[in-house]
Amino acid sequence: MTTVSLPFASPELAARLAAHAARLAAAPVRDLFATDPARFAALSREAEGLLLDYSRQIIDAPALGALVELAQQAGVPAAIERLFRGEIVNGTEGRPALHVALRDRSGTPLAVGGHDVRSLVSAERARCRDFVSAVAGGARVSATGRRFTDVINVGIGGSDLGPVMAVEALRSYARTGLEVHFVSNIDGVQFADLARRLDPATTLVLVCSKTFTTLETLTNARLARQWVAERLGEAAVPRHFAAVSVNHRAMDAFGVAQDARFAMWDWVGGRYSMWSAIGLAIELAVGSEHFEALLDGAYAIDAHFRSAPLPENLPVLLGLLGVWNRHYLDCASLAVLPYDSRLHRFPAYLQQLSMESNGKRVRRDGRTVEWPTEPVIWGEPGSNSQHSFFQLLHQGTSRIALDFLLPARSSVGLAESQELAAANCLAQAEAFARGYTLEEATAELLAKGLPAERAAELARHKVHVGKRPSSVLAFERLDPATLGKLVALYEHKVYVESVLWDINPFDQWGVELGKHLAERLAPAVRGERRLDDRPGVQALIDRLADWRRT
Repeated sequence: MTTVSLPFASPELAARLAAHAARLAAAPVRDLFATDPARFAALSREAEGLLLDYSRQIIDAPALGALVELAQQAGVPAAIERLFRGEIVNGTEGRPALHVALRDRSGTPLAVGGHDVRSLVSAERARCRDFVSAVAGGARVSATGRRFTDVINVGIGGSDLGPVMAVEALRSYARTGLEVHFVSNIDGVQFADLARRLDPATTLVLVCSKTFTTLETLTNARLARQWVAERLGEAAVPRHFAAVSVNHRAMDAFGVAQDARFAMWDWVGGRYSMWSAIGLAIELAVGSEHFEALLDGAYAIDAHFRSAPLPENLPVLLGLLGVWNRHYLDCASLAVLPYDSRLHRFPAYLQQLSMESNGKRVRRDGRTVEWPTEPVIWGEPGSNSQHSFFQLLHQGTSRIALDFLLPARSSVGLAESQELAAANCLAQAEAFARGYTLEEATAELLAKGLPAERAAELARHKVHVGKRPSSVLAFERLDPATLGKLVALYEHKVYVESVLWDINPFDQWGVELGKHLAERLAPAVRGERRLDDRPGVQALIDRLADWRRT
């Protein structure tokens, strides 16, 4: 536990929180359940079809009450209102963060910069729906007059991770006859693999780049353009490309048709943009009806986040638990473990959402942060994880927090399989919380007939310390509305954490530095110049050049 208090805690509250943490650190989780048989009822909340069970967290009602006081002292309720009212919450860039407006269903006007944001969003949604209908229905065809059978989404970061996660998660809802693929990495491998098996005559390429200058995206977009032009002719390019961008001059030069351009706005960050035209790949994959259900689900959580009291508010509770685990329990990472393979890209999506947002060391006013901020986010589908890194989680030397995602019903209709997945999930959650004592391990080995000396020797290797803080986020089934709820839930969790840590979650200067350096290094890698001021880098470039020549 860090000895530095969180920024908005009064001295009295800071002392109380530290005392709660010290008290709970000495109490086995199994004892917390034993002394409070109603612990599940006290430490679980359900709203909008999501059940958050945090009874296995290293917390109790008094500690949670102190955390709610912390949220009040930090001004979380006022910060939530600032977000929804379109006030400037991204101070370094002087912008609001209005991803919530992209799925708003209230119809209430919201003015930003002299424009009604909701009118802009509504108009662009209508254009997206019309475009998807035309492509899927065959009204918009390729240059050869054939219907499109494949879509390649070219983007990176928020223009890739959100759409690819959602398309994978909603594969059970995918329409037939139109397959959506994704290209993001600059090494060209993804595109080359697709180009070998797709027909450019029936492929639509969707380029997603707000500035239309992102190196990775433009490199892959040019590969796709060359592929289409070489096979179908230069004149075919406008029929095979669409784009989401604000750079009309660059789209003119590239050859994107006027009616295949879709808007983005400065008040939506990339990692929060899957609800906008960046979600066209999702909408093409599952259809507009299911995409609207995705938006509906997110809006349901938005309304809950804005109106629910703090002790009942799911995103607030997740944020408070995140700060508690990071600050008071020294959990430097969070493993996200979905027990539905359709969510296999969800941890990767949360990596960008969380770590790009809150991976900061400077406060809103420019002062250096003196407390730990964002943990490392990682994870894989649960059953596979049990046979790989769960060993470290159970018996390693690091304490890692855990989020289990558990549907009650199978997304592919295999009830018995999903029941076994649920049994696995709950068994792991119990094992992480309660552990396995030396006495239990010894008794088990003796019951198997091992000699006492051998049992005592082996039992030490079978001990599980337990006390791994975990939450189970349960829901009925993974459908478009539920996915929207899950994503919005974590978006707002990130925001709550940022308020408690006093950092700006909506800029990403750490991403920009590498981009600028890459622009400088690219000519040297191509052999067009030498980096005499960086001899170590130049020496490595020379060695790479030697390999390419041979």
